[in-house]
Amino acid sequence: MNKLVGIFACFLIVALDVTAGILGIKAEAAQNQEKHLRLWIFECKEPSHDAYILGLFAASLLGIAHVLANLLGGCNVCTQEEFQKASPSKQLSVACLIFTWVILAVGLSMLVIGIMSNSKSRGSCGFTHHHFLSIGGISCMVHALFSVAYYVTATATLPA
Repeated sequence: MNKLVGIFACFLIVALDVTAGILGIKAEAAQNQEKHLRLWIFECKEPSHDAYILGLFAASLLGIAHVLANLLGGCNVCTQEEFQKASPSKQLSVACLIFTWVILAVGLSMLVIGIMSNSKSRGSCGFTHHHFLSIGGISCMVHALFSVAYYVTATATLPA
């Protein structure tokens, strides 16, 4: 029964992250549908409400998937001494945990930058925005890989 719950948890985390990634990429496509005027490296564009909503949902799903992976995997962070004495699977678990936090920071930052550029109050002119929403969406999918790796290695190190 425990294995079944673990498999369901992995599928749920992957589903949330992949859905967030797809929404981020769709938000980028919706943003590109809006009118914009480009002159060299400067760009003026209208904000896209659809891109704003899709980006907001993508960021929310990424956050939910991250919290779920951390809660289910258990936070087994230890001191430097314990880390060096720990088994390789526990060290891998901590490395995956660190990678999930880094990817969360990068992905969420990209999504928030994309969301803010599509806020209704921001018809913006300035330097071109370089695909922040799609990069955030791709980061969500990478987050899925490391979250599942973290969950699997963290639960493998637990005593039976």
